[in-house]
Amino acid sequence: MANIFTSKSPFFLDGGTGTHMIAAGFPEGACMEQWILEHPDVFQNLQREYVKAGSNAVFAPTFGANRAKLSSYGLGDKVDEINQKLVSLSREAVGNDILVGADLSTTGLFIPPYGDTSFDEIYDIYREQIESLVRAGVDFIGIETALNLWEPRAAAMICRELDIPFFASITVDQSGHTLMGTTLAPCVVCLQAMGASAVGINCSNGPVGLEEQFRQASKYAKIPLSAKPNAGLPDDSKPSGFDLTVEEFADGMKVLAESGASILGGCCGTGPAHIAAIQNIKPTLPDVSQLDCLANEKRVFVLPKAPVISQPITCGWELEDDLLDLEDTGTDIACVVISSEEDCQTLAEAASSSPVAIAISCSDSKLLDKALMLYQGRAAVMKDCIEDSAALITIAEKYGAVIL
Repeated sequence: MANIFTSKSPFFLDGGTGTHMIAAGFPEGACMEQWILEHPDVFQNLQREYVKAGSNAVFAPTFGANRAKLSSYGLGDKVDEINQKLVSLSREAVGNDILVGADLSTTGLFIPPYGDTSFDEIYDIYREQIESLVRAGVDFIGIETALNLWEPRAAAMICRELDIPFFASITVDQSGHTLMGTTLAPCVVCLQAMGASAVGINCSNGPVGLEEQFRQASKYAKIPLSAKPNAGLPDDSKPSGFDLTVEEFADGMKVLAESGASILGGCCGTGPAHIAAIQNIKPTLPDVSQLDCLANEKRVFVLPKAPVISQPITCGWELEDDLLDLEDTGTDIACVVISSEEDCQTLAEAASSSPVAIAISCSDSKLLDKALMLYQGRAAVMKDCIEDSAALITIAEKYGAVIL
């Protein structure tokens, strides 16, 4: 599958949608997707303006059109209908020469130990929406404003199976971390191994201060990096307004382009003027990374040519301590033995604290699949743990795991 985001550099996405709809009269507490369907001209005129400003692609307004979000408005049974209509609005507005992507939001649901929703349920919610969007004819899928790794990973698995280009974008606080403590670099390592066409940052606090995130991520990136931030911070003195001027936003985006971002756009508070203002930016593209890396939610681990692997570690209640004990011992990878479903969950909960990379040893293919599904990052698997080498390769490829 060709990477559509390498066709142009820079590649320009659109700007914000929600703040423009609010300015046009969208009432607080209503369903944005339904309101847009009831006021199509407002949205379509905005998208046409983005194309005039230089956008190579626009997003259909499907951000909250998943079952979890729509159910709160009594529309949970209309996922397919709403997504089909929203994509049609964008395609009608911009024609066939501009790419139309589908925007996915977070579900608002959390997997254990942070919540009680299973990964399978989140996967099913996204699959329902993504299948509808593929039928509607979108050119790519983008999950934006991600607060964690499990939702982009679920979407990546589905998009890879359905053979539709996919990119993921996290939102971070002023320290550069998502709500779950993830930074851009581990997301890049994990999601590019799962087939993502691009990974980046959107929303957040504007472009200022994000350059270090892109510099660090570019060390490990084999795919383009995207930057689609807000126009700064909300300005209480302006309805739907933000505190950066168009010129200040463009200056910040230039710095991000110099730091490795080559897919550029805007989020809340940005409009066609912001997209027009960044048209002359020329990204400084880093070399494609040749490093082979593993990652957990919080750290990237560069694999040496001959990694030092620990003795097998039993996955029990003391696993986190066992992993922490490996720091400064010269060990590169912890070999964790999975023997039960409980072990899968234990590893998932302990992994983000590990000072070393993780390799899973598991003789049961179903358990190995579950362990990798719950592991939020990029893990390795021991090549001799399952006799059926074909099954091992299939499972590893599914989750972007490295076979050692």
